[in-house]
Amino acid sequence: MDVLSDVIAIMRTGRPRSARVQWHAPWGQRFPSALGSAGFQMILQGSCWLTPPDGGVPIALGVGDVVFFPHGHGYGLADSPTTPLAEPDCDPLDDADLHASASIGQPLHGTPTVTLCGGYQLDPTRAHPLLHDLPDMVHMPARLGNRAELRAAVDLLAGELDHPRLGTDTIVPALLDTLVHYILRAWFDEHPKRSIDTGWAAALADSAISAALHAIHRDPAHHWTVATLAAEAGLSRAAFSKRFTTMIGQPPLTYLTWWRMTTAARLLHASDTPLGQVAAQTGYTSEFAFANAFKREYGTAPGRYRRHGQARTRNEEQRPA
Repeated sequence: MDVLSDVIAIMRTGRPRSARVQWHAPWGQRFPSALGSAGFQMILQGSCWLTPPDGGVPIALGVGDVVFFPHGHGYGLADSPTTPLAEPDCDPLDDADLHASASIGQPLHGTPTVTLCGGYQLDPTRAHPLLHDLPDMVHMPARLGNRAELRAAVDLLAGELDHPRLGTDTIVPALLDTLVHYILRAWFDEHPKRSIDTGWAAALADSAISAALHAIHRDPAHHWTVATLAAEAGLSRAAFSKRFTTMIGQPPLTYLTWWRMTTAARLLHASDTPLGQVAAQTGYTSEFAFANAFKREYGTAPGRYRRHGQARTRNEEQRPA
């Protein structure tokens, strides 16, 4: 797996929500902060105004515009920059309806604005550090490129929300994964070169550090050392360690341990893989050593972590729609 795919895999452990909403003027909607979430808005028809998370100057949005909020900060959407923002009527993180299509306001006259919103509820303590590197808001105007693949995924998702059929409950989360993947890919492709080459954008653009990261993500169970990772990067041990730490913000083996534990948590949550196999898949030669490492990272034993996660999943599945 590549690093970006792994970010999506972590997001997939949350409960994705989505909604296709038709707005009839006058309208204004406040989307409150939801720490540990990541969400997006896409304009399918018409236009609107976005009040940024920092409360700055409203931004005009048109058809094809995409706005991504990787840190769950609140924002507002309205038909006009002067329209008051109402409290939430449509919240993609609302448990009441995971995937919906709605109409807001009275369709008296004029062309409505149609938006596609979606989001993931994440564990704010476990989000991949790649997301930490993104700004509070990523705005990708339609004019920056056609992004045919992103548009195709949007159209497919909108169609599933408008006309649910057999398989919709499986198709919609997969399309949400795809959309976020395309959004992140587009941002990293279009992100300008920084004056200071630090952070994940710089790391993924650096062939040496990127090679080491892909090696870790491709095979976290491998007995990696600073020397073997430096060989993957094609650098001396000292040069690699310094560059990796500067860009990623932590030493190579610290990041390796973090990723192993993150991978283990995902396996424990999403599968019934025996603890001994989880240990082996994350680079530990004994279940005892793995359990100690996991408890240091999560504050609980892996077996208890799994039982707690399964109980939470059952409760969520039993909630009324």
